[in-house]
Amino acid sequence: ASRVMVASRNYADFASEATFEIKKCDLHRLEEGPGTTTVMTREEGLHYYKKMQTIRRMELKSDQLYKQKIIRGFCHLYDGQEACCVGLEVAIKPTDHVITAYRVHGFTYIRGVPIREILAELTGRKGGCAKGKGGSMHMYTKNFYGGNGIVGAQVPLGAGIALACKYFNKNEVCLTLYGDGAANQGQIFETFNMAALWKLPCVFICENNRYGMGTSVERAAASTDYYKRGDFIPGLRVDGMDVLCVREATKFATEYCRSGKGPIVMELQTYRYHGHSMSDPGISYRTREEIQEVRSKSDPITLLKDRMVNSNLASIEELKEIDVAVRKEIEEAAQFATTDPEPPVEDLGNHIFFNEPPFEVRGPNQWIRYKSVS
Repeated sequence: ASRVMVASRNYADFASEATFEIKKCDLHRLEEGPGTTTVMTREEGLHYYKKMQTIRRMELKSDQLYKQKIIRGFCHLYDGQEACCVGLEVAIKPTDHVITAYRVHGFTYIRGVPIREILAELTGRKGGCAKGKGGSMHMYTKNFYGGNGIVGAQVPLGAGIALACKYFNKNEVCLTLYGDGAANQGQIFETFNMAALWKLPCVFICENNRYGMGTSVERAAASTDYYKRGDFIPGLRVDGMDVLCVREATKFATEYCRSGKGPIVMELQTYRYHGHSMSDPGISYRTREEIQEVRSKSDPITLLKDRMVNSNLASIEELKEIDVAVRKEIEEAAQFATTDPEPPVEDLGNHIFFNEPPFEVRGPNQWIRYKSVS
């Protein structure tokens, strides 16, 4: 009983909120941008910390399972970029829409899919969020349109989602994400043009992690000012390693879109710790020292942790308890993902369309027919 009283007294000693300075955003065709100070409550900080730590641990576990050959095929990990997806999600509404590229695990989780279903999808089990048939790139949930394996192809799709929001007169926006490698795709500029003409409520977001596969942005692009690439569309360049900076910039961008002014471009300056995919060691085109420097100076989880501790929003011990709970959750999810059975062959033809009556699907042998159900 005395221990409980001490714990409750300690928690009561924490500040309920704190004000923080954040990096000023670079602006394009905007007279003013997001503020340079923001307030974070203790509850918000703990929430952000747990979400980012969960994504980090999930990706490290995915790395381990891949090296054990339990996860096969393509696998693009998100560790290092956690502040991007968490900062974006906490600034929008559940009814808003998100579509991204193939580095998709973090967004799938932050949009509401349980860890066990994500890992089970990676291992190809029937308990996966796409029944084990989508794999690393193709995960979906309500108002989240998954990853896309074709570089840049999700950008026109995102504009289409924004068009639907406007057509049905919904006060909703679509966050459309792509990488710096995809930023040179012609279809992106075509989409910018249509979105600007039709004033679509679309936030185009370039996650600039400095390398498109193994090519640095300086070698791939004549202009690395990705936030200016919309030309006639306003833009913001944001510190993508700071969850608060991403949050405030996203609030600003979505309010701009909801007001009927049309699209806006955001560039999130971030960094991936792993290679482009699991087949890329990530150190043939950059040095170990470069990666270590980013980890030591700009890690998004460490930055948030230091802010919370230094502002008396949490204690180191409390955050360590979150770490332990997260590790336990990841281990339990991995246990499920490695023991859940694979989907039966008869299930291959299912879930082709949503809400359609059953129909026959031809299998790899033309004499075999599968009954497809939604």
